[in-house]
Amino acid sequence: MKAFSAVYWKEVRENLRDRRTLINALITGPLLGPVMFIMLMNVMVNRELAKTDRPLSVPVIGAELAPNLIAAMKSASIDPAPAIDDPEIAVREQRTDVVVRISPDYAKAWVKGQAVQVELIFDSSRRDASAPVARVRSLVEGYGRREGAMRLIARGLSPTTAWPVQVAYRDQATSQSRSALMFSFLPYFFVLTVFLGGMYLAIDLTAGERERQSLEPLFVNPVPRWQILAGKLGAICTSSLVSLLLSMAAFATAPWFIPTEKIGIALDLGWRFASQVVLLMLPLIVLLAALQSLVSAFAKSYREAQTYLSILMIVPVLPSALLSVVAIRAEPWMYAVPLLGQNLGIVQLLRGDGMAGWQIGLCLGGGLVAAVVAVWGTALMYRSERLAISG
Repeated sequence: MKAFSAVYWKEVRENLRDRRTLINALITGPLLGPVMFIMLMNVMVNRELAKTDRPLSVPVIGAELAPNLIAAMKSASIDPAPAIDDPEIAVREQRTDVVVRISPDYAKAWVKGQAVQVELIFDSSRRDASAPVARVRSLVEGYGRREGAMRLIARGLSPTTAWPVQVAYRDQATSQSRSALMFSFLPYFFVLTVFLGGMYLAIDLTAGERERQSLEPLFVNPVPRWQILAGKLGAICTSSLVSLLLSMAAFATAPWFIPTEKIGIALDLGWRFASQVVLLMLPLIVLLAALQSLVSAFAKSYREAQTYLSILMIVPVLPSALLSVVAIRAEPWMYAVPLLGQNLGIVQLLRGDGMAGWQIGLCLGGGLVAAVVAVWGTALMYRSERLAISG
């Protein structure tokens, strides 16, 4: 074990002295990404909240035909603006978010008690216009239901006559589970952070030393190769773990800057969440460190290894990327699949549902088996004399 400790501390010290590796592994990945995301979400949420609260100016065509509707709009802080020509073109050119057009026969139909038409002209592909459109739509629909109820009452009928089926909504979502919709990408980011946290060190400890011709003198020492490998893997795993911890610490500050209470979500990324995530990620840290060392061992130069690992990066982030956009129903066997199980588990923790013991066991067991296989393959590569030969 002395050889393991010597190799481990040697690589850790050299890693701390390497400014390029230190910046890439411990600053750019784990800190810059969360900071940029938090700032972006803060701007987006506050912008949407401002749109919801502030008075909204909406062009209305035919406003003189529906004075009561106009009064209802004003009471809801929706200011009717003068009519504009070619409202469809104005919406497409983003000169306005939504236009209200009242049918020319509105007044006559209203007096006769007939149905009247009010058009809302908008572009559903514009995300920034969704809040104003929702406000206007809610106002017009609410006004229509209210006036319809008044017509029934005037005719001596109960308003429930027009709505024989009453839908009762029982949303089982909690404020914390709704946060998973906004932060569903977290597993993807954690896996990517672990990968990047160890990638540059893995390259330097294999292809880099091979290129500098310092690997052969190391192998000449009367020390079992597996101890040398264990020391290098330990250093890579340490770098990945520190990178993951920094990333989680950065994301833990999100509730301080994002007004979660105003958008109805509760975000808990504290120490309990972090400790459970670290437990789930431990097998992946070893697995990715072994895979990075194995792939880098096939490269003859630092740049070549960097190219190989850039391609390998697609593999661990693919499940996270797919799960962030594709909804699937978790099956028990999925928790035993490395990467997939960790993704499902982290999302459960984010929702506040927690994980059962068997789910944690499957995640750790599946990841550990894959890590052992990867370490065994890397150990076989380290036994080859070709690894020490450069060029």
